[in-house]
Amino acid sequence: MAEIVLKDVQKSYTKDVRVIHGVNVAIADGEFIVIVGPSGCGKSTLLRMIAGLETITAGEISIGGRVVNQVEPKDRNIAMVFQNYALYPHMSVYENMSYGLRIRRIPPAEIKERVERAAKILELGPFLQRRPRELSGGQRQRVAMGRAIVREPAAFLFDEPLSNLDAKLRVQMRLEIQKLHRRLKTTSIFVTHDQVEAMTLADRMIVMNAGVAEQVGRPIDVYDDPETLFVAGFIGSPAMNFIQGQRVGDEVDLGGTKVPLPAELRARAGEKVVVGIRPEHLTPLGSGPELQFMVDTVEALGADAMAHGAFAGGTVVARMDGHSTVKPGDALRLRAMPGRIYFFDAATGKRLRPA
Repeated sequence: MAEIVLKDVQKSYTKDVRVIHGVNVAIADGEFIVIVGPSGCGKSTLLRMIAGLETITAGEISIGGRVVNQVEPKDRNIAMVFQNYALYPHMSVYENMSYGLRIRRIPPAEIKERVERAAKILELGPFLQRRPRELSGGQRQRVAMGRAIVREPAAFLFDEPLSNLDAKLRVQMRLEIQKLHRRLKTTSIFVTHDQVEAMTLADRMIVMNAGVAEQVGRPIDVYDDPETLFVAGFIGSPAMNFIQGQRVGDEVDLGGTKVPLPAELRARAGEKVVVGIRPEHLTPLGSGPELQFMVDTVEALGADAMAHGAFAGGTVVARMDGHSTVKPGDALRLRAMPGRIYFFDAATGKRLRPA
């Protein structure tokens, strides 16, 4: 196991094409970090730089206290699990899991012990003599994880390993990875575009946007206390409602609905303010600012229902009880929970904070 430290890590392909813009993060020994963001944000590139599969343009990466900028991937003592499993089709499960150890000339008795131990952890014992084509998608992914486990590396790197699985298998494999990490306690970095995976797996998450690490923190802290419009909109399902507002004195006018601007933010707010409210923080009760809108559509999801409607030149979503009788065409009068209203600078997208 090892601490992984990134200091001002940058990546450019040409002078005008920069894809990673100075990432700084210290990953503690045994910590599970999730790098999350949309396609093209640089999350896989960052992971590949840690693995040594991409060179870095500037900055420093250290693993276990050793700077690895110029160290070959095979000498970094890491194991990587890929999205497409990357199994050898002509080899059995046992041969796939043991291959990396064999080319390192590990004694056969130790190889057997490591493979059987990993197979037991991953419940692959009955499948050791099968070929990959004889396995389900979830079993193949467990084989790929087993191949990484037998290496006994300082860190595991996961590059969107669940993307090829169906919804039910993804949930199952998330649980398997959680249990595996609790048992092995190995430093792990997991890349995904799925914010549900990030929220459920991470000790801390790194939210990437266009090559920038916009926020690093525990999932619940990122959810409750987002730093930017991007983070607030990306983390949470359904996404946070954003309403364009105009400052009028000590209030923000949302097309006729006035929202008080907290005293500690008044010196920081400009003329244009974006007000953010999560769908679950709109309720028929309470004393917060009232939002009135006509329901356009209702998504019935079982335990919950999402009511969509137009408001202040945009759209809003309210999370309702799944047994709600709200239907398209109904007029809704909801109140935003006090203390659960977020204010962002419209020009920079940054959260308004006290001076």
